[in-house]
This record gives sequence, structure tokens and C-alpha cells, in this order.
Amino acid sequence: MGIKQIKIDVNELTVGMFVSGLDRPWTQTPFPLQGFYIRDLDEIKELKVHCNFVYIDVVKGSSPVKTSLRKLTAAKSGSGRRAARAARQTRIVDVAPLKIRRDAYREVEPLEKEIVRARELHQQVYNAVGAVMGHVNQDNHHVPINETKRVASSMVDSVLRSPDAFTWLSRVRDKDEYTYSHAVRSAVWGILFGRHIGLPKTDLDVLAMGVLLKDIGKTRLPKHLLEKKQRTDTEQQAYEKFIEYGVEILRKVPDVQPRVTSVVKTHCERVNGSGYPNHLRGDKIPLLGKIAGIVTFYDETVNPRGQSQPVSPSKAVAKLYEYREVEFQEELVVEFIRAIGLYPTGTLVELSTGEVGVVVEQNFERRLKPVIMVVLDAYKQALSSLELVDLAAQERDNQAKLDSGKYHPSEIQRIEILQDLQPGAYDIDVAGIRDKYIQRKQGRGLLGLFKRKGLRLPGL
Repeated sequence: MGIKQIKIDVNELTVGMFVSGLDRPWTQTPFPLQGFYIRDLDEIKELKVHCNFVYIDVVKGSSPVKTSLRKLTAAKSGSGRRAARAARQTRIVDVAPLKIRRDAYREVEPLEKEIVRARELHQQVYNAVGAVMGHVNQDNHHVPINETKRVASSMVDSVLRSPDAFTWLSRVRDKDEYTYSHAVRSAVWGILFGRHIGLPKTDLDVLAMGVLLKDIGKTRLPKHLLEKKQRTDTEQQAYEKFIEYGVEILRKVPDVQPRVTSVVKTHCERVNGSGYPNHLRGDKIPLLGKIAGIVTFYDETVNPRGQSQPVSPSKAVAKLYEYREVEFQEELVVEFIRAIGLYPTGTLVELSTGEVGVVVEQNFERRLKPVIMVVLDAYKQALSSLELVDLAAQERDNQAKLDSGKYHPSEIQRIEILQDLQPGAYDIDVAGIRDKYIQRKQGRGLLGLFKRKGLRLPGL
């Protein structure tokens, strides 16, 4: 059974949620004892007066994820809705709840400290994956698997120390061959996800290795079959054999754990039995295989093969969310979205002020309130000086002003993320923004406490 009731900060409340519990007795508030739906903003303001956090029923009302995705999923095409309805006829029921260890990895290295190691390791990972693929293509039986094993484990260590560092390097699209870069990005998403739910380090190593090698069988497929967008049934059957080829390759390579091969074998299975190669259902698919399937689907949606404009992260998340409890275990989907946030590091966003910026660092307590580097003004013109906005810090400052009683709500400007944008929008150099932000942090220390007003970064 999935999550029904979750704890939420009052600042994250939206209209449509069902409040089922408070952080104090109901009798100390004017609210009905049996719970209630939030109908308007006045009720949210009233809750902020009495509570710091509340509990919401995500079955009766909207969840934080549902609220953010409602408009996106509603915008799906008619054919997409028909496909979703058809898929839901085979909803899955035979899955056990997750065993999540919250805050298993509490210590986080500063971004500016980890990024130097991550940058070097990032290239090592690409080289290792490329070397493995190259040897397989040459039918060389001496596949250099140990180097991939080493960099996969080092990659896990890096993400555990500082989730933002490796994410930065993977979010910027490089010109490497698609299969390599897709494998590396997917592995990063997988480690971030595993870190979020508290998987042991040994499991994270297996997951990283499996995801890095999940497409090794594609080296035996003709290029036209890989790149074709619409395949015939016969072509699809031929394409799906890459799983069989990958398993066959890895079973001949010494020092590859059977659990790593299992990730490769099951990452295209789906919990309703619609996947391949064996049409496994529910918990017949191992947990790491389920995770590998989700991160593969997400990255392929954000960065589709052969298209110059990838899909924005929120639309990819909306698509993934649409298949919860259909192709993917619902609880895993919800936790994955919580792990990466709707706006992963490196995402282009438009603010409620009309300004445009880049998400440069996550707030792991408040995923919808990241740190943003504003690069364009409300008229979409480049700023002479870049401006840093910490949405979580700004929210705290605004709440402190309200609590002081010296300010009316209408006197306080709230800045929110209006929407995320497709990579490449407005010709913004995301890689350049990344480098400037990291250089600034390395030169002047942490910027997390900076507030919006008065903060300018001259010379950037």
C-alpha cells in the first residue's frame, strides 16, 4: 500500500489539499475536527497563523506532487489519454511497500569542495563506459570491467558527499555519443534516488554499475535500429534483444556480480507485465531493476535520442507520474520525484516576476524552493549583474515579517517558480552559469544565506 498521509510544511499548502491532521490539538484551532479541504487562500493563511506543519491525505485531496503536475497531465493529447486509460486496465497490485531509511546520508560536502573531484571523475566515468563499449564492439573478450566498477563506486561516493556536484556535470548536455551520456546521466539519477531512500552503499554500487552497463547489448544492434523512432513489430522484437545480448556479454566477463547483471536484465520490465524481455510483474522485478527502469524512462524523456530540444524536467516528471501504479510502482515514482525535485539542478526556470534563471543548488528540505541564479529580467533581457535568489531563505524572511505584525501580506513580495523551460530557451549558456556559480562559491564560500534583495554578483 502506498502513502496516504504525509507531513507537510504550511508554506507548501495549496488549494485542493485535504488537511487530515495538525501539529496541535484541533480544539486549539477554529478548524473542523474531522479534517477539511482547502478551498481558498484565506484558509491557508489561517493555517499559517496556527500551525507550522500539518498532515494531508493524498488520497482524498491533492498531494504536493499532484498539485504541481495537474495542469501538465491535463494538457496531454487525446491519444495520450487513451493510451493511459488502456494501460490502467492492467494496474498492478502485487507490490510491497518500500522500506525507506530517511536521512541515512545526512552529511553533505559543500558544492565548491566536491565539484573539483566530481569533474575529474565525470571524465573517468565516460572513459570507462566508452572503453567497455569499444571492447565489446571489437569482440574482445578482455573487457576492462574493473575500471568501470571502480568509477561506479567512486561515483556513488561523490553523490553521497554532495548530490549537486555530479548532477551539475550530468545536466549539461555534452556532445558525447548518446548511449554513453544517457548511461552516465541515468546512473546519477539512480544514485540520487537510492541516496534519498537510504539504500546501503553496497546496493548503490550495484545500482550504479548496472545502470552504467544497462545498454551494453546495444553494441550488437545495427545503428539504424537504434535511431529509428517508429519501429515495426518485427523491428521492435529485434531491438528488445539488446537485453539478452547485454546479459550474455556480462555473464562472460569475470568479476561482474550477478546482481549487476540482474539490473541489466530487468530494467525494461514493468510492474504491470507490459515490459520485456520476460514480462515480469510486481515484485518479481527486483527493487534495483525497478529503480533502473524509472531513471531510464526519466532520462530518455528529458533527453530523447535524435532531438535537439529535450523535454523540460517537469513535463518528464508529469509523464512519469501518469504511469504510476501502471508501469511503475507508485511509491517509487513519488519518492523519485521527491528525490530529484521538479526542478533538478541545471534547470531553466521562469519566475513569477517574469525573470528567467537557472537552478544552481537544491534545498533538500524544501525541494520546490531551490537556489536560482537570475540571468534575464522580466523583459527577457540579459542582466548586467547576475542575481542569486534563495527561495527557501526568502520564504523564511517573508514569514518572519508576517509574524512580526509590522507588515500586511500585500506588502510582501513572494517569488515563486512559475514554470520550467526547455533546455536551450533564450540561448542561455547553462554550462557557463554553472562555472560562474561554482567559481564564485570557491572564491567566496557559501552563498546559501544570501537573500534576494541587494545581492548582486558583479563581474559574472
